Amino acid sequence: MSEERALRVEDVMSSSLHSIEGLSTVSDAIAIMRERGINALAVNRRSSDDEPGLLLLPDIAAQVLAPNRSPERVNVYEIMVKPALTLPPRMLVRYAVRLLVRLEASRALVVNSDGDPIAMVTLRDLVLGEDPED
Repeated sequence: MSEERALRVEDVMSSSLHSIEGLSTVSDAIAIMRERGINALAVNRRSSDDEPGLLLLPDIAAQVLAPNRSPERVNVYEIMVKPALTLPPRMLVRYAVRLLVRLEASRALVVNSDGDPIAMVTLRDLVLGEDPED
């Protein structure tokens, strides 16, 4: 009888993390998102006592574009989610899914033991997981 290894967040998280400074403009963020084909950016911590943030495309639409604010005049820190939902890389996928669903979140930052973001994971990543045949 073979024993299956439990699937963890680190098994399904994205391999690259794109980030931005909180003082950057939303226009800068849109340019990065467009160039990289992504819908979210991690917002860097200002110090070791700070928490990471998350900038989501729907937040840009709702808080900047819909109310007709200029993306060149709005800073990322004004509309980001902070503190961002964070997960440890060793968390079991089933618990990560439960947490994201309970909080009605579409994604979370994966952080190391120092609290520094190392990756991002989406509900899609968690639900679809990796192919057990890999």
